[in-house]
Amino acid sequence: MEQRLANSLIMTVNEKKFIENALVSDIRVDGRRPFDYRNLTIRFGSEDGSSEVQLGKTQVLAFVTGQLVQPYRDRPNEGTFAIYTEFSPMADPSFEPGRPGDSAIELGRIVDRGLRESRAVDTESLCVIAGKLVWSIRIDLHIIDNGGNLVDAANIAALAALSTFRRPECTIGGEDGQELTVHPPDVREPLPLIMHHFPVAVTFGFIGKENIVVIDPTHYEEEVMGGSLTATLNTNGDVCAIQKAGGDGVLQSVIMQCLRIASVKAGDITSKIKSAVESYNTQRALWKIKRHNPSSTVSNMAKHNEESTQVNTETKSIEQSSDTNSSASTHDVTNIGSPEQQSKTLKDAVKPKHKKRKKSTSNANAS
Repeated sequence: MEQRLANSLIMTVNEKKFIENALVSDIRVDGRRPFDYRNLTIRFGSEDGSSEVQLGKTQVLAFVTGQLVQPYRDRPNEGTFAIYTEFSPMADPSFEPGRPGDSAIELGRIVDRGLRESRAVDTESLCVIAGKLVWSIRIDLHIIDNGGNLVDAANIAALAALSTFRRPECTIGGEDGQELTVHPPDVREPLPLIMHHFPVAVTFGFIGKENIVVIDPTHYEEEVMGGSLTATLNTNGDVCAIQKAGGDGVLQSVIMQCLRIASVKAGDITSKIKSAVESYNTQRALWKIKRHNPSSTVSNMAKHNEESTQVNTETKSIEQSSDTNSSASTHDVTNIGSPEQQSKTLKDAVKPKHKKRKKSTSNANAS
């Protein structure tokens, strides 16, 4: 990485010697031990695929986006992903706007190598139509504040953003089976990326003639150190990538010691990333529930119940009035009748029984 121009002008020879002499006693300027990390904070934005990582005074933003593109000819069934870095001038006076410098290019290559060579992202799952359309994942890293060890902070930000990114679901249909439909998030739930493992970058600095090893160097220690080693490992202890910078040589035994320490640190950082992602997913599920406003739903239900009560009351009053009218009409019908029918009915009722029997017998004989 390029040396910070601001520190070159600010730091004096005595300050550099003070840092080196303190490390001889296993004491660092910020009070840490040689193999202690600074405080790590992971936050997420309101949209999927955005993360903010703060490692001490180093602050990095990561954004993940995706679009449908044509695949490479040699890999027609695999999607692609690329990493772009942007160094903001407010992060460091030595950063200049415009084209990315050597430090920005090197940072992007280190993070990209750890993700690509280890195949952490399942690129085959990004294929939509073989040989025609695949998803291209883009990771944008923005350096907000340079407090040292940009590689580790950028790597953690990229992993956190990839873990929360979701791409739209696609279906293929039509008569020829080649008609593509990209469903919006309101229609179908977006799909997360398939992450096989988390390759975590751990950076060591070598300071002084004795090559004193420190982990997670600050920007002051970066100005003093003669070389650095970045090891990218996962929780299984698999070495995904190694980057050695600086002119000072390092013994093989020192490298093996750094790899053992990096394996432990990678496990701790991975657990922090997964814990932050789980908290984000829980909060995201609550956001989806809050989209259906409960207050409006309750008010609508109360209004509906009130309207239904009014309708039931009106229905009961109508039924009561209809019952009254029907009873009155029934009473009127029973009283309505011709005098002949009434007299005939009374005459039959008063007629003696022996005449009724004779009449029934005569009717039977006639039949």
